[in-house]
Amino acid sequence: MSLKKAVECVRKNNKFLITSHVGLEGDALGSELAFYLLLKRLGKAARVINDDKTPYAYQFLPHNSLIEKFSAKSSGMVDYDCFAVLDCADLRRAGRARAFDAGQGAVLNIDHHVSNQRFGAVNWVEPGYSSCSEMIYRLYKELRVPFDGDSALLLYTGILTDTGSFRYSNTTGYTHRAAAELLRFNLNVPYIYNTVYGNIPLQDMKFLNNILTKMRLEETGRLAWFQVEKKTLRSKQPVFDLTDHLMNYARTIKGVEVCALFRENLGAKDEVRVNLRSQGKIDVNKIAAFFGGGGHKTASGITIKGRINQVRRQVLDKIRESL
Repeated sequence: MSLKKAVECVRKNNKFLITSHVGLEGDALGSELAFYLLLKRLGKAARVINDDKTPYAYQFLPHNSLIEKFSAKSSGMVDYDCFAVLDCADLRRAGRARAFDAGQGAVLNIDHHVSNQRFGAVNWVEPGYSSCSEMIYRLYKELRVPFDGDSALLLYTGILTDTGSFRYSNTTGYTHRAAAELLRFNLNVPYIYNTVYGNIPLQDMKFLNNILTKMRLEETGRLAWFQVEKKTLRSKQPVFDLTDHLMNYARTIKGVEVCALFRENLGAKDEVRVNLRSQGKIDVNKIAAFFGGGGHKTASGITIKGRINQVRRQVLDKIRESL
């Protein structure tokens, strides 16, 4: 059983390097920081190194300050015997931090994405979990490590964000039982929710409104899509990652089955990040996989080389085939 192997991996190794995917969000950060705390409770050495900075909305998380930013110069000086990659379906999604795969440590892959590539020496991959944070919750239970206020806050935030505040189809009875146990630590739920979702600066809200007014509906209202180009991103520079907000608004429109966001990558030439969301009838993971991406049936992503208009046409054509 992969959980059993993950437990064995944690027990036998002593120096851990932890990372997650670029485009960090609540589940990635919550799971890796909670995993860090678990390791420390077991007397292990651990470091968290990401190839992306913590987004504004998640800087309230406990122990966020210990996260290190990847540096090519210092990467060769990191000592570890286990490279733990969390919430990352494809090692390439770890960005430059994937370079640690070539180091001295065995790779422990913990993830809940159905599209996971099983790139680790140990692969604990279970799409039945709502989130990677829910998997780390299970790991605490298996290793008999008690929760505390910090680990509870981290895991609850990860579960909350990856289930869309317990609204998505990945929410199960086990998810609610886990959340109930974590809430015993007197978590301030309104504060968590408002910090993550309800603390948008006015300039970002105006930016969001501008994009929403340009939303396109096709296929008799079943397909909604947005396009955000570099010139727009450069002029506004939103503090928040507004992807979820855009997608959530689109999915609330009556009749919409699939929505897509096409966004040029500021840090690369002719590269487009595509986010896909579905109400459940259409499997967007299959669409993403066709272009080399992946994720879940109802939420997936892809990074595609090419000009944004060309990429948009290709992806929309594939979506139309599914509709």
